[in-house]
Amino acid sequence: MPDSGNMGGLLDNISTSALLVSVLWGGIGSGFLVYGWKQKATIPLVVGLALSGVTFCMWNSALWMSVVSVAILAGFFWAKKQGY
Repeated sequence: MPDSGNMGGLLDNISTSALLVSVLWGGIGSGFLVYGWKQKATIPLVVGLALSGVTFCMWNSALWMSVVSVAILAGFFWAKKQGY
């Protein structure tokens, strides 16, 4: 009979900082996603999808998740400044 104390799984090695950063960027991404969906605005919708995707794909490194998320947001603000 397996030990019920250790369920084992994909997220056994995740650190607390990666989990907290994932919640932060996922929340920001879902805000962009909902805004883009309701306003029928393509750029915020894509940014929301990208930020949400980063939190799923880079779940083991808080630093790289933050670097990529900040780059996505910088691209969003650059695109808005260019008039898209």
